[in-house]
Amino acid sequence: MYIQYTMDQLHLPMNLEDDIPPHHLVRVVNEAVNRLDDKIFSDACPGGGRDSYNPKLPTKVIIYAYTQRIYSSRQIAKAVRENVMFMWIAGRQRPDFRTINRFRSERMKDVLETIFN
Repeated sequence: MYIQYTMDQLHLPMNLEDDIPPHHLVRVVNEAVNRLDDKIFSDACPGGGRDSYNPKLPTKVIIYAYTQRIYSSRQIAKAVRENVMFMWIAGRQRPDFRTINRFRSERMKDVLETIFN
């Protein structure tokens, strides 16, 4: 007897929470960014124009990526599509590499420097 194996019905669990150990580093990053004052983000991202990602999302993704020694925006974007920890911290949203790069180098550069200091 074999465990059922059907490639036609593959899907990720609806709740990625179950796949993240309780004290995993990704949870620490998530909690740390959630504790930051929202004013830091609202000053740097005044809004207007097209809806954009909540600035905490790319902040969390970038910080977690750095802890994993992933620095390329293309590799970060790939991780958000393929790695469960990144999927979880991004809330299953998928910013592309241009968005990540623009966020990191333009919109939130000073904020990220402040956070890392």
